[in-house]
Amino acid sequence: MGAYSVLSSWLGRLLLAVPLVLGGGGAALAQQETQAQQETQAQRQQVQPGNNAPVWRDVRKEGQEHYTAIKGRETGVLIQTLGETWRELRNSWIVPIAGWFFVVFACVLGLYYRMRGPWKLRAKPTGRLIERFKPIERVAHWTMAISFCILGVSGLIMMTGKYVLLPVIGHTLFGWLADLAKNLHNLVGPIFVLSIVFFVVLFVKEALPRAGDLRWLIKAGGWFTGEDIPSHKMNAGQKMWFWGGVVAMSSILGVTGLIMDFPNFDQTRSTMIYMNVIHSVFAGLIMALSLYHIYMGTIGVEHAYKGMRFGYVDETYAKEHHELWYEDVKSGKIKTETAEGAPEAPQGLHRVGEST
Repeated sequence: MGAYSVLSSWLGRLLLAVPLVLGGGGAALAQQETQAQQETQAQRQQVQPGNNAPVWRDVRKEGQEHYTAIKGRETGVLIQTLGETWRELRNSWIVPIAGWFFVVFACVLGLYYRMRGPWKLRAKPTGRLIERFKPIERVAHWTMAISFCILGVSGLIMMTGKYVLLPVIGHTLFGWLADLAKNLHNLVGPIFVLSIVFFVVLFVKEALPRAGDLRWLIKAGGWFTGEDIPSHKMNAGQKMWFWGGVVAMSSILGVTGLIMDFPNFDQTRSTMIYMNVIHSVFAGLIMALSLYHIYMGTIGVEHAYKGMRFGYVDETYAKEHHELWYEDVKSGKIKTETAEGAPEAPQGLHRVGEST
């Protein structure tokens, strides 16, 4: 028994000593690894000053939180690798594609105008006027149109100005211009969103599909043949722009723009990046396509601008470009005002027809 007790006592001490030895060895090993890393980093600083690759590899680990004095969502993520992916996607793909698409589309419209010229009236104006747009409708349209143009120009400056304007006007002037564009873009954006809602409420009834729209689309509105295709107050092309450009794309731009405009709602950086990509793609698309709408409403079709500018169009314009609407007005199905003279100075106003 005595020998057994002694053996057990020594065996217990040995078992207790093993963890201590191993722990001490592990701690010593970890200390040696840390010291080796420090020596390696010190040697790297001597051979390659400023090379802190190991440190930045730790900082850049995806989703790893570090210490920051300011607490909040993602405040501990010092470097987000998705940001570099976004920058490469924006600078190498979105900006050049959107920029060239805008330029090519503008050149196509310019070439078409040079070859065909404006779409003139076939008959002479009669001097008899029909009210095409009420004052409130014109206010809604011009509020949306002006805010859209401000956003479009300022957006192009921010998107492509570094490559187009900076080499021409220099850093000082471009810096001032870019800062002005950014602030205008942020301030006018919410106005544009509200104007969309106002505009849609006023014009949605006229934008609903009706008989004759399919024929207008098949004939492409006579864009290539020059023939007048009968349509209602809105032709099928204008309805497509209403639903595609105003309701769909402009709404996407409005939502994504507001998310970026108000980061104080605690959006994460990844959310802001996704919104910026969507916003940039649809902005480039709608800015190019809007050139067609602007062209047709100004120099492309004679007297079209006067209808939205002054509210009245000549009877000849109404009959040639919106024949179905003109017939409804003449038959009394649509309640509107008629006058005489020129659209910019209507005289002898009186109301005809009944509301449908």
